[in-house]
Amino acid sequence: MRRILPLLLLLSACGIGDDLFPSGTDRRPAVIPGTIGPAVGQVAPDFTIPGLTGAPVSLHATLASSRGVVLYFTMWCPICDAHMSDMRANALPAYPDIPILVIDYLSGSVAAARASQVASGWDVPGFTYLADVDGSLERFYGAGMAVVVIGRDQVVRLNGEYTWPRLQAALGALP
Repeated sequence: MRRILPLLLLLSACGIGDDLFPSGTDRRPAVIPGTIGPAVGQVAPDFTIPGLTGAPVSLHATLASSRGVVLYFTMWCPICDAHMSDMRANALPAYPDIPILVIDYLSGSVAAARASQVASGWDVPGFTYLADVDGSLERFYGAGMAVVVIGRDQVVRLNGEYTWPRLQAALGALP
């Protein structure tokens, strides 16, 4: 106990005491529906980023022919592989009309993203593979290894950690 008290005092003096003793309250600013942003209920701005096969893909064009879109941010790690395998087994057959855009946010170029895709064994159909070359899309959504669902109206319906039940609920709620 003698060693713990000085450590707690030191951590508190450094300004991280609240991390050790969380208040349980959400301190994020309230989301104002209709404003542009990455949070659920906000409007997703249009974007266009390069596809790994050469053709650029835009959010606006994708939503023009679909009732929604899934963005999955990957770095081709084993966890990402498990998430994408789960989506391939569950989301693709259950929601074939909703495209899944797999976005490499770390490789830094289309060529490097494509090489990572192939080396990871994801040179398979079903998803649309994209390269967030400068990482700006991932930073905007704060979505490393996360999933974002955007409806046809460009409203964000889900932004967070991937689980099939969460994704299924968001996709099932799309009009």
